[in-house]
Amino acid sequence: MERRSFLKNAGIAGVLAAGAAPAIVKAQANIRWRLASSFPKSLDTLVGGAEAFAKNVTEATGGKFTVSVHAAGELVPAFGVVDALQQDTIECAHTAPYYFFGKDEAFALDCAIPFGMNARQMTAWMYEGNGLKLLREFYAQFNIVNFPMGNSGAQMGGWYRKEIKSVADLNGMKIRIGGFAGRVITKLGAVPQNIPAGEIYQALEKGTVDAAEWIGPYDDLKLGLHKVAKNYYYPAWWEGSTQFSLLVNNKAYNALSNEYKAIVRQAASDAHVKILGRYDGHNPTALKQLIAEGAKLQRFPKDVMDAAFKASREVYAEINGKNANWKKIYADYSRFQADAYQWQGIAEGSFDQYMASQKL
Repeated sequence: MERRSFLKNAGIAGVLAAGAAPAIVKAQANIRWRLASSFPKSLDTLVGGAEAFAKNVTEATGGKFTVSVHAAGELVPAFGVVDALQQDTIECAHTAPYYFFGKDEAFALDCAIPFGMNARQMTAWMYEGNGLKLLREFYAQFNIVNFPMGNSGAQMGGWYRKEIKSVADLNGMKIRIGGFAGRVITKLGAVPQNIPAGEIYQALEKGTVDAAEWIGPYDDLKLGLHKVAKNYYYPAWWEGSTQFSLLVNNKAYNALSNEYKAIVRQAASDAHVKILGRYDGHNPTALKQLIAEGAKLQRFPKDVMDAAFKASREVYAEINGKNANWKKIYADYSRFQADAYQWQGIAEGSFDQYMASQKL
């Protein structure tokens, strides 16, 4: 009997019993992945997003493919997830890729850069522009496959022990700040500190840092940062949005059937929408509560914004001159951003400005 006829007529039970279809057996075998998060359990926006991803994978496969979610420090340190992926210690991770700019500045282009794209622009670049293609090529160097999985939207500028009246006030200030935005504020005289979310409160309380930024009202309230510093500045010029990513070990991903690969992609996309929705849904109420509890909401002075913008362009020019990965991706990123802002300035920007001025 020809093999094709055998497969057609014998039925799956007979095939499995005869051991004639190892590929089918592989596709049906139970799979268990470990997801290491770079975030503490207290941040239900982010850990909750990873849990939503895991739940979707389990439900879509009838329990044959499960993902256990581990908060920062449970399997590996918050900033150790990329090394763990490369060492085959874990199958996947949920993180903010700019944490790993020390390995290569191009990691930040999958997350946030100073004066970069907003959330809608970033998603458009990833899915309708060249973003996902270019970043997949980059991550292949690290044996990783990436998927967008969440965005914070525009962030707040953080909590400061003293008021910032001009750019001169940043001189010598120790600031907990994510990503390589630290390189920009260094040009302004500040001293950047890269501290995991779970350690920010203690650092600010003890005076290890003079200021600290995290994400925005909902998460900042959970971390209690307003209890140890009252001056709450905006906007976070270094994070017009922050895209979080699901990073998957290339070997683990390629071992999946095409069906399971599609489920991973779709589950990550669903979590991507959920995380941004949660931030947009909860930040307004949280901001009101922070103000009620004593937070002093303040806008960064224009000279701070202008000096930071100028410094960011100097940093990008420096990186362009020495990092081929960055130069290739940033060229496309910046072109897409320029076009996107021309459109959004006309449509979204003008509408948002008008609506913000109305008493709803």
